[in-house]
Amino acid sequence: MIIWILLAIVVILVIAIIGMYNGLVQSKVKVDNAWSQIDVQLQRRFDLIPNFVETVKGYMNHEKETFEKIAALRTSWANTQSVSGKADLDNQLSTALKTIMAVSENYPELKANQNFSDLSEELRNTENKISFSRQFYNDTVTMYNTKLQVFPSNIIASMFNFQARDLFKTENDEARKNVKVDFGSNS
Repeated sequence: MIIWILLAIVVILVIAIIGMYNGLVQSKVKVDNAWSQIDVQLQRRFDLIPNFVETVKGYMNHEKETFEKIAALRTSWANTQSVSGKADLDNQLSTALKTIMAVSENYPELKANQNFSDLSEELRNTENKISFSRQFYNDTVTMYNTKLQVFPSNIIASMFNFQARDLFKTENDEARKNVKVDFGSNS
């Protein structure tokens, strides 16, 4: 009788361990997927930038330094793999875009350009998608990291070497400000 009770306890423990392990794996996969969604949206923004810059260049010749910085950031983007590295590049790009947007206010003929208007709308939509993707990623990472720290799943996480993930966060006050992609609405 005692052997059956011990066997039942062992079976229950094995099932619990398997359940916790699978839960951790599922959470890790969700984090990877959430990061992939941010990466896709940030890449989309970086892909829109060359067309946007070319449209703006003709009107703002004196902003050459900003355009060169955007080109350098785009090159760096392709070579960066870490969450913190991409977050830093995202912050720098947001600052460069703010500069272009602020200067564009002085060019009414630029704001009237249809290509500029279309690209501005695409950037505005992409910025919204990036914002939602960041929020989803951070929520998913927080749930995953919580599982790594609470008992008893922390024991399983430690046994199978699950690692905490970094949140996607801004590094400075300037980057915390929303990128305003508004070139003057037609309202």
